[in-house]
Amino acid sequence: MKVLPDDGLSLAAEFPDAHLEQWQRLVAGVLRKSGREVSDTAAEEALSTALEDGLRTRPLYTADDPAPDAGLPGFAPFVRGGRPEGNTAGGWDVRQQHTAPGAVLADLENGVTSLWLVLGDGGMPVASLGEVLDGVHLDLAPVVLDAGHEGESAARELLRLYAERGVAPEAARGNLGADPLGHAARTGLSGDFAPVAELARLCAERYPGLRALTVDALPYHEAGGSAAQELGCSMATAVAYLRELTEAGLPVELACAQLEFRYAATADQFLTAAKLRAARRLWARVTEVCGAPAGQVQHAVTSPVMMARRDPWVNMLRTTVATLAAGVGGADAVTVLPFDHSIGLPDAFARRIARNTSTILIEESHLSRVIDPAGGSWYVERLTDELAHAGWEFFQEIERTGGQAAGLRSGRIAGRLADTWEARSARLAERREPVTGVSEFPDLAERAVEREPAPAPRSGGLPRVRRDESFERLRARSDAHLAATGARPRVYLAALGPAAAHTARLGFAANLFQAGGIEPVTQGAFADSGATEACLCSSDAVYGEQAAPVARELRDAGASHVFLAGRPGDHPGVDTYVFAGCDAVAVLSAALDRMGVS
Repeated sequence: MKVLPDDGLSLAAEFPDAHLEQWQRLVAGVLRKSGREVSDTAAEEALSTALEDGLRTRPLYTADDPAPDAGLPGFAPFVRGGRPEGNTAGGWDVRQQHTAPGAVLADLENGVTSLWLVLGDGGMPVASLGEVLDGVHLDLAPVVLDAGHEGESAARELLRLYAERGVAPEAARGNLGADPLGHAARTGLSGDFAPVAELARLCAERYPGLRALTVDALPYHEAGGSAAQELGCSMATAVAYLRELTEAGLPVELACAQLEFRYAATADQFLTAAKLRAARRLWARVTEVCGAPAGQVQHAVTSPVMMARRDPWVNMLRTTVATLAAGVGGADAVTVLPFDHSIGLPDAFARRIARNTSTILIEESHLSRVIDPAGGSWYVERLTDELAHAGWEFFQEIERTGGQAAGLRSGRIAGRLADTWEARSARLAERREPVTGVSEFPDLAERAVEREPAPAPRSGGLPRVRRDESFERLRARSDAHLAATGARPRVYLAALGPAAAHTARLGFAANLFQAGGIEPVTQGAFADSGATEACLCSSDAVYGEQAAPVARELRDAGASHVFLAGRPGDHPGVDTYVFAGCDAVAVLSAALDRMGVS
């Protein structure tokens, strides 16, 4: 038997040492072959990707990249998790949202471990809480309330049910869900904090497993905010609550223990994991300054912004990646929104898939058996650090201008979120941030998913945005045209030259026009296509020979507008060029206008 040397097994022993300078030189060589002249040292920057909040992701990270010590799991600054054992004790809390009665027991019997009940505006009547929880063992299933301006009455009703059903105060677990600033963000209406302080005092004195307040960052995420803005708003909100609670006489350590934080988990898995890790670091800093260092209890919710209404089955993939990211990031509780969430009330199948997403990641993928899976990744550690600094900077900006309540009243926060969403909307319109099934690979023949209407969500404050909204408006125009005329608007795709020359751009153009609800026609003559506009599809070389004469022929055949799939050039007879990175929404909207699609 061969014995390994004392220094262990070196898998790269037979290879020469690699250096960063060598890698940069090789990258620069590849870029030069593609026509981009860059120096060796600039090659790395050329492959970097700009993120929101002024952050950039680089193509390579090494041990030399500076990042602060993340500490140990369960210890300050809690970057690596709020508990030393991580989520290994059975995995994270699988928390399902309910805006209508009827599915509570089914969820609890099939893997859900806590309930998130939306009451009042946007949900179920507060008076129906007893009926909704009929048959639920309240000493076993934690309940989290979300009742907006009816928060106090909902909390009192839940406490009454605990007493009525003989649940010992120490056995009650969950969150009463008071969130005055979150409600103000949603509705534009402010409320009195005195009842919230009284509930917090009651929980601290009698219900050790029950928290009174939720710091909900979803309103800022759903208004188009960035990850750092979500973090900054959550810290500003939490600090405002700590001030109110301590002024009401609650010791700071007990005040900190009354807060639970809610964040969005998106399909950007690294950014989500880094955001949750950064959030714990920021809260650890806040509580350290307050003199009561504490970990952060986190509830992650798969992003409503990323949920598409067209081809909603793809939402299963988005929520799976988001749930993975939430688990990797160390969330204590995770809510997976059903794939049909944006269409109406989820059906039984959608709810089953949602709860099983967490179950599979916990029980079959064993994700929760690893403490801080992303810890030690140079990329994730650096991203966590940069995101923490960006979030802290936004938090300080809010505090300098009067705090979270003042920022909401003045519209300053809304303005910052709107600026971020405007920039992101441009990327979505240009398909630089593709939405599968919507802006990429749409299916005009898909059968619409129909659901019962869900309660109208709370409104009046910050807007609610979706990634699919611009393209959804285009598709809705096409659907209305189809219903009124029996046919969709059409465009004729003229393939020039051999298949090797036109296939790529023919596919690109078909994909582009379908994203706007315009049906591409590729067979037969233009006169028989039922289209009024045409698009030339081929290679640049073929365009040089055939674009102008074919455009003239199409004009003579009745084409009122001629597109060319490719970068702008000098081609007589061509009206519009479509290419990767063009403003697809503007191009498609103008085409529908010309086609008479109202």
